[in-house]
Amino acid sequence: MVSNFPSLECVSSGGFGSPDGGRGGFRGRGGGRGTPRGRGGRGGRGGGRGGFGGGFKVLIEPHRHEGVFISRGKEDALVTKNMVVGESVYGEKRISVEEGETKIEYRAWNPFRSKLAAAILGGVDQIHIKPGAKVMYLGAASGTTVSHVSDIVGPEGLVYAVEFSHRSGRDLLNVAKKRTNIIPIIEDARHPHKYRMLVGMVDVIFADVAQPDQTRIVALNAHNFLKNGGHFVISIKANCIDSTAAPEAVFASEVKKMSAENMKPQEQLTLEPYERDHAVVVGIYSRERARDASPSHFTDITITEGMAGIPSPASACTNTSRFSACLPAMSSSPVSGLPRTAACVWTVFIQISMAFY
Repeated sequence: MVSNFPSLECVSSGGFGSPDGGRGGFRGRGGGRGTPRGRGGRGGRGGGRGGFGGGFKVLIEPHRHEGVFISRGKEDALVTKNMVVGESVYGEKRISVEEGETKIEYRAWNPFRSKLAAAILGGVDQIHIKPGAKVMYLGAASGTTVSHVSDIVGPEGLVYAVEFSHRSGRDLLNVAKKRTNIIPIIEDARHPHKYRMLVGMVDVIFADVAQPDQTRIVALNAHNFLKNGGHFVISIKANCIDSTAAPEAVFASEVKKMSAENMKPQEQLTLEPYERDHAVVVGIYSRERARDASPSHFTDITITEGMAGIPSPASACTNTSRFSACLPAMSSSPVSGLPRTAACVWTVFIQISMAFY
């Protein structure tokens, strides 16, 4: 990729090497040894996995996924623009660059600790998570990947982070304290009705729940919160669903379940070499069935003699487009003290309630 971005000098920040040495290369041992993998300068040990060599010029290039960047230097790394400058979330390396009088900080995104980063480096075509997007993240854990999604969507976006474990939830809450675009929800994702008042319609659902019924969990949340034409990204861990079956068979089975829930898979890829027996499935969601269940498509209900005490001749209380037609014929006899007009309204109300049950 050819970038129009200028070459930017790496400034020491967090775990990065200082201009006069100290920490070494991406994986190597630095300090004074002059090894090809280190070059840390004067003294000290090499940086950890995912670090950057001290004193090297680093070029920041935009990745084809909007909001994601590549740091090109001694060794390349996937990075996101840090929304909270000066803060690491899980001990990740940071790199600061100067653009005029503006200081911009980027955070290394480790694919061995993030399924989404692994999918990006694995060549996934679309993640549908971009600046300004509203994302529901199921299985947020301690907030490692959530923090990078927060970086990507930026201050104009939102991340609804759902995590069931209270221990991980405490860490997630601490991450959210400094990131105003994260809404932490410590609740079981199997019961979306428990947090329905907190969540608006979202553009994307990302799921990393590692449960045998994870497709059902995602579908329940999609039916409640994912907009029509919205997208989903699901990380599947094969042995969490069926440890006796081949991973490929598990993936195929889960894809079939998605299709039955109006979730149309569009892309699938495995996460090797970062994760074994994992796959990511990306797709689009349709609310066609939900529209079919709307009041304008309800089946007619015929009120017959003896039904709730209503004598003949019966009148059909139909769908909303013909609702007025049933009013003149239902104007006299009561249903439990209600006039027939009210009985018609009451019957339609019951029908609507049952449809949404």
